[in-house]
Amino acid sequence: MSDYVDEKDGVSKKKGVLVTGPDGFVGRVVCKELLERGYAVRGAQWDAAPLPLGCESVIVGSIESSTDWKIALKDVEIVIHLAARVHVMNDTAENPLSAFRKVNVDGSKRLAEYAADAGIKHFVFVSSVKVNGESTTNKAFSETDLPNPENPYAVSKYEAEQLLREIEANSSMCVTILRPPLLYGPGVKRTS
Repeated sequence: MSDYVDEKDGVSKKKGVLVTGPDGFVGRVVCKELLERGYAVRGAQWDAAPLPLGCESVIVGSIESSTDWKIALKDVEIVIHLAARVHVMNDTAENPLSAFRKVNVDGSKRLAEYAADAGIKHFVFVSSVKVNGESTTNKAFSETDLPNPENPYAVSKYEAEQLLREIEANSSMCVTILRPPLLYGPGVKRTS
């Protein structure tokens, strides 16, 4: 199902997927699932760390406005952007919002611009339910709720969503934005 015939040379190839944050709690699971479904998976990493067997690693360094994505995006059709600055307990940054924006806004924008220019067909951005707010009453949050980000992390994720929608509107790349709640399970790092 994930194989396709390359129009240039007529050879059957696996669809390439770039996953940012492939060695993180969610990234490891996503990479394993993609590999099991037959995709060619490349993980964009800050530095070398173990990845699931079969996942190619490419070191891109920190994700910010100057990250070079050319090599990471070669032969890729889909980007799943999981990497972010998240859950900083007892943040010591002088300006936490600026620190979150550097990675979550500027870094995501840079990756999406490179992806659109490279002809990537689908860009999946993992945002956060915190964009909707910190709590709700009487019903669960839904995609029709007005955003109400209340902390620097949530603000940066919402700003990234807005920039990605602009890039989508001005390119042929489809952008999907997910707002999951806090995820936990076997192997999750302690957050408190």
